[in-house]
Amino acid sequence: MDATALIDAAWAAGLRYFDTAPYYGYTLSERRVGDALVRRDRDAFTLSSKVGRLMRPDASVLSGDDGWAEPLSFRPTFDYSYDGIMRSYEDSQQRLGMPRIDIVYVHDIGSMTHGERHASYWNQLVAGGGFRALVQLRESGGVGAIGLGVNEWEVASDAMDELPIDVILLAGRYTLLEQTASVPLLDRCAREQTAIVIGGVFNSGILAGNGKFNYADAPAEVIEKVRRLTALCERFGVSLPAAALQFPFAHPSVMSCVVGARTVSQLQQNIAWLEQGVPEEFWIALRNEGLVAAAAPLPNRKM
Repeated sequence: MDATALIDAAWAAGLRYFDTAPYYGYTLSERRVGDALVRRDRDAFTLSSKVGRLMRPDASVLSGDDGWAEPLSFRPTFDYSYDGIMRSYEDSQQRLGMPRIDIVYVHDIGSMTHGERHASYWNQLVAGGGFRALVQLRESGGVGAIGLGVNEWEVASDAMDELPIDVILLAGRYTLLEQTASVPLLDRCAREQTAIVIGGVFNSGILAGNGKFNYADAPAEVIEKVRRLTALCERFGVSLPAAALQFPFAHPSVMSCVVGARTVSQLQQNIAWLEQGVPEEFWIALRNEGLVAAAAPLPNRKM
């Protein structure tokens, strides 16, 4: 199976953190990740998954639904209540074939996903016991850490006001293209020792050449900034994806980046970008030309 070969290659390259979710492939991702990891030494890797959606059987699911190439016949229903969180966690244990999940993230809470229904779902977490379920799972040892996996920094900050958060998976909001989360959230996380995992380092792909931003065609102002970033990269002989992948690691609260890959060759390309040498002069020019926030830490340089 391609998924097993991909995880085998990641393991051989020294990678030991794997992230999945019930929503990915409508449960297919958890099944594949579990199959590839279940026979390995459980203490040798870190595994994260997510809660907030219950996957209900639905024979009408078709290839391409929600963008998944091969979704299984389950469809998501949002549920952030105490019972919903517990059920989601237990279902993930079964699909993964593992009694322990190291990190559990609340998935896609926020106005970006839910619009006017956000307040209702947030109430499920606060008053409906969803956050209480997470704390119980952590205290019981069922999970090692709890947090949020979201696309907007504001809701992560709101959650930190409600309970101690161990880790936040923040997608698309702290990248080479935008650093809107840098001062209000990442700096707070550094002070409070809340770890950050950065997702979406390529902003849905525009920083890797596919023209997409936030899962849609990029607007003109984003295309113009990418043009300026590309020109700077060319001046210093740096590939844009390499700069994009390396940039977030400079912030002291960032412990890891989650970068997807469909094939072993894509994985190898990601690793090559991460290891590519980037001269310090490039990062300085990035700051001097106003292409990153003044407060954003730079790789290879103490700011």
